[in-house]
Amino acid sequence: MTGVKELWPANELRPANESLRIQAVRRYEILDTPPDGTFDRITALAARILGVPVAIVSIVDTDRIWFKSHHGLVGVDQVGRDPGLCASAILQGDPWIVTDAASDQRTLANPLVAGASGFRFYAGVPLSTADGFNLGTLCALDTKPRQITAEETASLEDLAALVMDELELRLAARRTVAAHAQLRREAEQIADALQASLLPPKPPTVPGMDIAARFMAGEAGLRVGGDFFDVFRLGANDWGVVLGDACGRGAAPASLAAMVRWTIRAAAVHYSRPSDVLHAVNAALVDDSQEDDHFCTVMFARLELDVCGAWITVANAGHPLPFVVRASGKVTPLGPTAFPLGMFADFESTDERIGLGPGDSMVMYTDGIVEARRFDGLVFGEERLLRLLEGCSDAGHAAGLADEVMAAAPAYAAGDLADDAAVLVLRVPEDAGADPLARVVAATGVPIDQLSLPGYPHRSAATDRHDAGD
Repeated sequence: MTGVKELWPANELRPANESLRIQAVRRYEILDTPPDGTFDRITALAARILGVPVAIVSIVDTDRIWFKSHHGLVGVDQVGRDPGLCASAILQGDPWIVTDAASDQRTLANPLVAGASGFRFYAGVPLSTADGFNLGTLCALDTKPRQITAEETASLEDLAALVMDELELRLAARRTVAAHAQLRREAEQIADALQASLLPPKPPTVPGMDIAARFMAGEAGLRVGGDFFDVFRLGANDWGVVLGDACGRGAAPASLAAMVRWTIRAAAVHYSRPSDVLHAVNAALVDDSQEDDHFCTVMFARLELDVCGAWITVANAGHPLPFVVRASGKVTPLGPTAFPLGMFADFESTDERIGLGPGDSMVMYTDGIVEARRFDGLVFGEERLLRLLEGCSDAGHAAGLADEVMAAAPAYAAGDLADDAAVLVLRVPEDAGADPLARVVAATGVPIDQLSLPGYPHRSAATDRHDAGD
């Protein structure tokens, strides 16, 4: 058998910036820390999504590879820094994939492959810092050879990003405590960065739709909350829309909200029904959770364009019911809802599908809007919001409607919101029917002869999966 030294020259065993990389590892103060439920939930989710028995969050030290979390691996907390698996994955900028380690020259001499563990499949994503150092990996392993899809690789990359979010959060918290003299200033900076991480890096958009989002932090001095929203593309004519609110105030719910946001993105690749996506997220939250208040209300929707406007399929987990605002001025709530995510293992949710025509809107909001409280104790409430929407249904665009809602709640509470408030408005432009086919083709980037739309002339792929029960 070819020796390790022949396969891996000494100058290839470690990154060129190894001394600086080790300084970065020390900076996060993660080595030899106790088990952490957040990282354990991430590895459990990685194993479930890829269908493998083992998933690990590893940190590569000078002479060892230490496991911060190891799902499915009993009695092993660290291994030597042998090349081929994690030690080699940190040399890469992209995922390190080995489909059959026993026959791969890069890995066949690794003890985890050649030894009793007998691992054959390895997929590792580097845990990269903002300044370009790979601390370790989030990896998935199997004792059988197998392939990995592009969607599974993307899910593993999303979960690795969540690991780094958690490491950054802990690093920021430690620095705040250490720098007591600058506590207030640093806490505000951390809070702003963490809150911003819950929101899309740029205003949400769906080509061919008018979308607006607003967020307002409640209760001055408690800058970090659990409200979050997200809009992301899943296919040529398939977008995911999320609005949620994690229980509580401060860093803990913000961390939970970040996990839910990334888990929804990962699950939405594998499940077409929004209710199935929420079911997968609920399972991730319930697993190994020891916290009574570890729950989150979430509304997840899939949006598809069609020649008449758009179709939206919504599943709701404990969130305030959205309102559909028709161009005619009629306003109706869209239900039903279910228990919040993370409360019960036996979770059930249903899907509600509705069409929007030109000038129609869907208004989604968090409970900070309807729970805005006046000096005499009376809350703003859903009924008052409904009447407000009836009065401004002709706002003309999504931004105007979102501004009206966001201004009304703090005005009712004399500017003192007890909770964060978020509003997300999806609206079909009034001119959507001028040249409907051209609008959809321009929005999706798919030629008209290849485009499949809900009801014209064929149902979309996402809708077919929805009705088939995938």
